[in-house]
Formats: sequence, structure tokens, C-alpha cells
Amino acid sequence: MELKQIASFAVDHTKLVEGMYTSRVDGDVTTYDIRMVKPNCGTYLPYPAIHSFEHLFATYVRSSELSDHVIYVGPMGCRTGFYFLVRDMEPEVAIKLVNDMLAFIVGFEGDVPGATEKECGNFREQDLEGAKAIARKMIPVLENWTPADCAYEK
Repeated sequence: MELKQIASFAVDHTKLVEGMYTSRVDGDVTTYDIRMVKPNCGTYLPYPAIHSFEHLFATYVRSSELSDHVIYVGPMGCRTGFYFLVRDMEPEVAIKLVNDMLAFIVGFEGDVPGATEKECGNFREQDLEGAKAIARKMIPVLENWTPADCAYEK
């Protein structure tokens, strides 16, 4: 079998900065790359914060009025951001949903949803304050983001 270069590896990570990018479009499914730290600069999202952020991100978007359009939310293995897959959702709507989610996380109080032994395979590794810090950092990055900004720099 010949291994092909996947789309996300074709992106020039030396030019990539924080933001929300259209990674790929497959028919009615759009994959967004929500980049939260600049790649390869030595600062990465800490695992416990990523974990809490993921629980809150997924719970928020799957509880929203757009839940039927949400396919997947998940962290990148490189710990620089998240993938967000949606179906039949205009970019303006996806950007607003992500901004609303960030505000939700910053203001969240209480137990992280789905963070019990019964619900999660690694329930002890959570950091709500770390998740809030990630969200606080991203709010000014995405507050005036437009669909035109979603294009990767070439």
C-alpha cells in the first residue's frame, strides 16, 4: 500500500498561527482546525486542560440548537488545538458557535460534564481552570474572525 499525504500534513505548520481554519470539505461535512497555540514553538496545551476543554466543548455544541449539525469535537494529537466537524453549517454559523462555546467555558461553574468514573475513561485527569484559560486566550483571537480568515496562509 502506498501511503498518501493527508490534508492536515500538507498545511505549512511554520506559517500557522492561532485561529479557526477550514481544514477540508467533504461534500456537506466541513472539518475546522481550531488552532490554539502556534505549532512547534515549545508551548502546548496541557493534557488535563485539553480533557476538560473537550468535555465542555462537546457538551456545549451537542446541547445547542445546532446539535444535529455537529459530527465530532476532538483534540489534536500534537496538543495545539481541536478538530471540529460539522455538517450543513455555514462558516459564519460555525464561527459564532465556537465563539459562544468559548464564552460558555469561561463562565462555566460546577463539575465538568461527563467527568465521572462511570462516564469517562480517564476521569481523574481534568483541569477546569486550565480549560477556562485556553478559552480566555482564544476569545480575542476569534472575536472578529470571518469566513475569509478561515483560509490557511499559503
